[in-house]
Amino acid sequence: MIDTKLLEILACPECKGDVEYDMRNEKIICIDCGRKYPVKEGIPVMLIEESEPADKK
Repeated sequence: MIDTKLLEILACPECKGDVEYDMRNEKIICIDCGRKYPVKEGIPVMLIEESEPADKK
């Protein structure tokens, strides 16, 4: 589980957008650009090179 206060201060390194936590998939997801950042051992890895691009629609 990610602390809600931490989520409030995190921003997407790619577009600087707000993020939300996907608990089921253990990913931090950017609300604006859709990039997905992994959470490893409870720690968000907010590196663009570690992220997944947004899903294609």
